[in-house]
Amino acid sequence: MRILLAEDDRHLGEGLTLGLKQLGHTVDWVLDGLAAEQALSTENLDALILDLGLPSQDGLHVLQKIRKEGMDLPVLILTARDTVENRIEGLDLGADDYVVKPFDLLEVNARLRAITRRREGRSAPVINYADLELDPAARSLMKAGEEIKLGANEFAVLEYLLTHQGRILSRQSLEESLYGWDEGVESNAVEVYIHHLRKKLGKELIRTIRGVGYTIQKITNI
Repeated sequence: MRILLAEDDRHLGEGLTLGLKQLGHTVDWVLDGLAAEQALSTENLDALILDLGLPSQDGLHVLQKIRKEGMDLPVLILTARDTVENRIEGLDLGADDYVVKPFDLLEVNARLRAITRRREGRSAPVINYADLELDPAARSLMKAGEEIKLGANEFAVLEYLLTHQGRILSRQSLEESLYGWDEGVESNAVEVYIHHLRKKLGKELIRTIRGVGYTIQKITNI
């Protein structure tokens, strides 16, 4: 999952970025509301963690703007404003969930998974596809009841393809799901991960659409 973190507290931002990366996410971090708006308008993101007390542009203003523009991005508010009125205002403006500081990293991660699941139209915490069972929380994959070991980026590519079944995903979109702003991208990285997944799961799972990208055919049993 590629996440934009909008948080002006440097200590908290550094810790949350590191923690979420260790949990398997790609994280881009901005320190003010204007930078958040710019990133939201240009980047391919899966979720936004939004502090309300941002400089240059308040978090509620950022939230209100993206919802008015029709951006259907899962938003988790992370803030020290803990009154009922604050929570109601944020949720009414379009936030999907709300966590009050101080927080537990694992709870933030669980809430992120929940709000992205809802936007994908899934209620179950695991993704079932044919004989595959992928568990994003446990970072595990079972095939016909047998555990399959995947590298972190292999897992991320497979999860992204499975959560976008039926869509043709370009190499660029897959790269953007894997790498943040401060991470270098090897020219053939996606092709290498696709190759490894096909060796482990079968060549027929991931289709190459020549000149366009990759896809996993949509089925109805998820």
